[in-house]
Formats: sequence, C-alpha cells, structure tokens
Amino acid sequence: MSVDLATVKRVAKLARIAVSEDEANRMVGELNGILGFVEQLSEVNVDGVEAMTSVTPMAMKKRSDEVTDGNKAADIVANAPVTDHNFFLVPKVVE
Repeated sequence: MSVDLATVKRVAKLARIAVSEDEANRMVGELNGILGFVEQLSEVNVDGVEAMTSVTPMAMKKRSDEVTDGNKAADIVANAPVTDHNFFLVPKVVE
C-alpha cells in the first residue's frame, strides 16, 4: 500500500489540519516509510507467542462479577429539592 499526495491532502482535510504543499510532499514519503515498516511486521512469525497486557509478567487484579443495585438510591436523591419514591421531581417546562 502506498500513499499519494491526494491521499495526504484528503486525510489532512478530514483531520482539519492545515498542510502546505511542501509539508504534504514531505508527508507522502514519511507515511510511505511508516506503511513499509508495518508491512515488514506482517512477515514476522508470531505462532505460539502469547498476547501480552504488559511487558512485565503480572497477574491482573479481578473482582467478582456480581450484579447489585448498590442500595444507594436514598443517598443519591438526598440533596434533591423534591423527590418521590427515590425519583427526582422536576418542574414541567412548556414553551
């Protein structure tokens, strides 16, 4: 895959980045270099390599997956000026 000048200008426009003609021409070469490096990575054999979440081995902290309602409804509406059965009451707005 290669990037041409029109693609660089289109991406810059979509990203809302002002790019001069000289900068766009320079970016064509830079982006093609990056894409070439990414293509080289696809040639690396990664069979048998485990996925990592960190560069150092560590156990992930996990919590039990339990569904609770928190029993905090009364605390949540405690500062509301008007409530009804743990629901906020707001004035009706008609325009």
